[in-house]
Amino acid sequence: VMAAEWNKAAFEAKDTSGALKGIGAGSPAESKDLTLQVPDIAENGAVVPVEIVSNIPNTISLAVVVDKNPFPLTTAFDFANGAVPEMALRVKMGQTSLVEALAKTSDGKFYIAKKEVKVTVGGCGG
Repeated sequence: VMAAEWNKAAFEAKDTSGALKGIGAGSPAESKDLTLQVPDIAENGAVVPVEIVSNIPNTISLAVVVDKNPFPLTTAFDFANGAVPEMALRVKMGQTSLVEALAKTSDGKFYIAKKEVKVTVGGCGG
């Protein structure tokens, strides 16, 4: 398996706007066809479950941004050859924050879904 080149600028961005700029998502549009499932309250910020499903046609990439994390872009996955754009993962959150799911389509458009998650026990060194 060959690893694709990683987007160093996006993953090392210290704020959400830098992370979004790094992946090319300057002003994503909100979409009801992009679903983000995260808990209202995360009892342990070290393992916050996140599920994303994109029903947006021609989705080629999904990403997760946690606004108040030291490095907001936590995950970015590309989908090829008709793969179903769905993912379930655990992210680390140091404090209560907005979690954003982003979907990129083959024509270069970005869509976003957001939800705030309250963290009761910090996961980033807390």
